[in-house]
Amino acid sequence: MAAELSGRERVAADAAARGLDVEFVERMRARSLDEAASLLGITPADIVKTLVVKRSDGTFLFALVPGDRQLSWPKLRALVGVNKLQLPSPEAALAATGYERGTITPLGSTGDWPVYADASMLGRRVSLGAGEHGCSLFVHADELLAALSAVVADISEPANP
Repeated sequence: MAAELSGRERVAADAAARGLDVEFVERMRARSLDEAASLLGITPADIVKTLVVKRSDGTFLFALVPGDRQLSWPKLRALVGVNKLQLPSPEAALAATGYERGTITPLGSTGDWPVYADASMLGRRVSLGAGEHGCSLFVHADELLAALSAVVADISEPANP
C-alpha cells in the first residue's frame, strides 16, 4: 500500500482488494469505548478492539476482541503456542501497523500480521478502527474474518467491571 495514502484510504483500498463491503462513519473523537459506542448508537460489545500483540521474536499479531470482553492472555498464548506475548509501546504499535492506537485495524496495516479473533464476535455487524481518529468502520464480522483468513477461537474473557 502506498505510504502517501491516509489511514482511511489504506483501509478502504485493502477492503476493496479483498472484496469486503465496509461502511465508514464519521464521529467525534471518543475518549472511551462507552463514549464511542454511544456516539455510534451501538453497544460496547459491537465495537471490536484491535490489539497489536508482540511476540518474543519481535514479530506481531492482531487480536480482535469485542468491547465488552478482554483479551485472555493464557488462551491466546496457548492458541499461538508461545510462552510470552505482550502489548508493545504505542510507538512500536504505530511502527508495526502504520496506525495510532485507537485507530488500529488489520485492514491496510503496513505489517501483514496474522489475525486471531474471538469467536464471540461472529454473526453480527461490528465496528472497529478505520485507520484514523474520528472515523469508525462497520463490517459484517464473518465476512471480515474470512477476508483476513483469521484464526477464530475463544481468546477472551468477560471484562472486569
